[in-house]
Amino acid sequence: MKIRLQKIIADAGLASRREAEGWIEAGKVSVNRKVVTKLGSTADPDKDQIRIKGKLLPKAEEKVYVMFNKPKGCLTTVRDDRERQTVMDYFDKFPVRIFPVGRLDFNTEGLLLLTNDGALSKKLLDPKGGVERIYRVKVRGLPDEKDLRRLRRGVSLDGVKTCPMQVKIERATGRNCFLILTLTEGKYRHIKRVCETIGHPVVKLSRTHFGGLSLARLPSMAFRFLTEREIKSLRRLVRPARKTDAA
Repeated sequence: MKIRLQKIIADAGLASRREAEGWIEAGKVSVNRKVVTKLGSTADPDKDQIRIKGKLLPKAEEKVYVMFNKPKGCLTTVRDDRERQTVMDYFDKFPVRIFPVGRLDFNTEGLLLLTNDGALSKKLLDPKGGVERIYRVKVRGLPDEKDLRRLRRGVSLDGVKTCPMQVKIERATGRNCFLILTLTEGKYRHIKRVCETIGHPVVKLSRTHFGGLSLARLPSMAFRFLTEREIKSLRRLVRPARKTDAA
């Protein structure tokens, strides 16, 4: 079956699709000894001889799905030009190439998925999919009902209104309190910015759930592989609804 070259390269675990596109445009990819530079070109990974920089493309890797309890103080990125610590430093000896699904801010803790399944990652991050993320948020002060209603309706960030979110007060602790926020989108510094908008800056932030998965008792800086049941649940979550005939 013919598949776009950049997808074949990404599925083999050598690079992201964007990196693969750069290789194609730079003339570093050949199919059956013929250099290919046009984006959108296709090949059959089972029949065609595909080479990257002269080396034969390995077979696609088995899909891997990992849950990681990200600590604060590290970046959610594959590499950093300033050589700061990233989540990938915890996977430097991992047997296959994986990448984070979305981002958690530098000082945000909690549940982060990593995988080599680019198609599933893209679907999980698509705001149209409505995949829920649940956060435990410590904020300064005690938001009143008016503040909570603003969050539930959505607030304006950079002139664009956020999607409505679920919010409840978990408990108050002196001058601070803990909120449980449920979102279906993830803008840049989303929670910190919406909490600042209502006058209650974030003190501490942790993601506890993503797409029905729970961090549960996974220790900080530890990871585990998803179970088959969890993987199937994620796939069902992003599967398009079937159209039914009208009654």
